[in-house]
Amino acid sequence: MPTLKDEISRRRTFAIISHPDAGKTTLTEKFLLYGGAIAQAGEVKGKRAKAATSDWMEIEKQRGISVTSSVMQFQHDGFCINILDTPGHQDFSEDTYRTLMAADSAVMVIDGAKGVEAQTRKLFKVCALRRIPIFTFINKMDRESRAPLELCEEVERELGIDTYAVNWPIGSGREFQGVYDREKRRILFFSGEGHSRKAAATEVDLNDPAVGELIGAKRWQSLQDEVELLGAGREFDLAAIQNGTLSPVFFGSALTNFGVEPFLEEFLRMTTPPLPRVADCGEIDVYSPDFSAFVFKIQANMNKAHRDRLAFMRICSGKFERDAEVLHVQSGKKLRLSQPQQMMAAEREIIDEAYAGDIIGVFDPGLFSIGDTVSVPGRNFRFSGIPTFEPEHFMRVSPKDTMKRKQFIKGTEQIAQEGAIQIFKIPGAGMEEVIVGVVGTLQFDVFQYRMRSEYGVELYMTGLPYEHLRRIAAYPGDLKEMTLCTGSELLEDFRGRSLIAFGGEWSVGFLLKHNPGLVFAESLSV
Repeated sequence: MPTLKDEISRRRTFAIISHPDAGKTTLTEKFLLYGGAIAQAGEVKGKRAKAATSDWMEIEKQRGISVTSSVMQFQHDGFCINILDTPGHQDFSEDTYRTLMAADSAVMVIDGAKGVEAQTRKLFKVCALRRIPIFTFINKMDRESRAPLELCEEVERELGIDTYAVNWPIGSGREFQGVYDREKRRILFFSGEGHSRKAAATEVDLNDPAVGELIGAKRWQSLQDEVELLGAGREFDLAAIQNGTLSPVFFGSALTNFGVEPFLEEFLRMTTPPLPRVADCGEIDVYSPDFSAFVFKIQANMNKAHRDRLAFMRICSGKFERDAEVLHVQSGKKLRLSQPQQMMAAEREIIDEAYAGDIIGVFDPGLFSIGDTVSVPGRNFRFSGIPTFEPEHFMRVSPKDTMKRKQFIKGTEQIAQEGAIQIFKIPGAGMEEVIVGVVGTLQFDVFQYRMRSEYGVELYMTGLPYEHLRRIAAYPGDLKEMTLCTGSELLEDFRGRSLIAFGGEWSVGFLLKHNPGLVFAESLSV
């Protein structure tokens, strides 16, 4: 019977990150295909195509983008794999940041024609802060692509990380035929009937004369020269990969499945089991028998039939058992989590146990907030908090139908608690009208869509000129008598904290000068 250490050691929990349209969601589906979690993958491109397994929200299916982080678990080759598929669009960078806090490594998908793009840089920086292993998959080799060496050099130059090419592509576009595996010194030739099924692979030794017949003598010679050149470069270093200073690079096409299976196998071999997490009492050992977890995501209405709300938890240590008593550290309340669930995007399954590294969803009665710690009773520590991004766009929002006030308040509060938006009100005023702040404007579209589809509320939305928000840490006088500059407003968040919204950064100097004793907090986080 497997021990606690055995079960935890076989967990692999990783996020997939990329710039929009680099093929991240397609690669996620192909992992599920090769892992046996789905029998046939649906393409994510085109109006008539099926939506991706990991895109469950209707607006995602309509637009062909991911706007929420999806969680998927499956078993493959003795490993228990937890994939966190993140939004690629920069407007949802907050959700991606929180998800990366729950991952032990990251797969960075790069478009072979476009190389390193803006959002890739931002997401890479978040991974680098935590020094988690980063695996690079250069995608879309079935299209005309840039030179492989040029792409590797760009990753090193733009992201400041060393690279090691684990395999090397043979051709690109229509002539993309396979990859050369440097460790095995063998060529994998790919073939397949269609995009939705596994690609067949034929292994041939690099020096086999048959290679020249398959790809042409000129390309064969060129490949041999490139392989020799690679051999004179950086050496493979597993320790450097696992501490986040060396990124292994793989080439392939998620759409045609070429190169996906070798990448998955090598990734599982190289990446780490669950990593320890830092709490206010020090580092928490993942193999400790004491269960602990933190909430990194809250999502309402995944199941429209039940109008439920799930808190997603990353288990950080020990073993979770259904119905066992746990402590919600922030409130001090003890509770039993009687319906823990594991995910396949929108599909859910009740489970009896889970281990460090796993992601579970638990029913949230309104108790949990992002960043909360859950542990066994008696272990009263808190994991490091998850920062809140400063909103950059603001709108004044109210319901078109005043009779739907209750639904309006419930919807805005629930969506705000998920971290999808931030809501504020004028101090002393009710919730009939709120100010919504977001990092990216596409979040307004999702908010409006969800209020209509999930809560039946149509909205009036009016843009505001604010660009910045600062939380008031201290002020000796009456806040209502503060001297505000033009284009600024005193607000209150749903936790009752006071803030000031304003336009240009110059406003900070004005506010501090005309309000002696005013101190702004360094961040919006609790």
